[in-house]
Amino acid sequence: MLSWDDVVTIASGLPEVEQSTSYGTPSLKVKGKSFARLRTEAEGGLTLMCQLDEKEALLASGDPAFYTTPHYDGYGSILVDLEKVSRQQLTELIEDAWRERAPVRLRNAFDAERR
Repeated sequence: MLSWDDVVTIASGLPEVEQSTSYGTPSLKVKGKSFARLRTEAEGGLTLMCQLDEKEALLASGDPAFYTTPHYDGYGSILVDLEKVSRQQLTELIEDAWRERAPVRLRNAFDAERR
């Protein structure tokens, strides 16, 4: 089972990630923009930014690790159950979420370092 600490550890490998809060809950930001938030609402979960088509694909997959609520309908974010998601999936989704919010110059510099 993964935890918020695992989320922070995974995200710490990405440039300029900072721990913060969003809506009174722990969050991760890049350049002041939130890309991950631990929800304390009744449904719980981790909110990660994503493209709408990616959200639709994750929900259509039937994987119980991914869900949404009416509040997030039409919004580019997916809810992730940390008790059901694999570390590999979570790592990919965190990087994707970071990419959604990171400035182009920062993304390009990150990609250049990985080559």
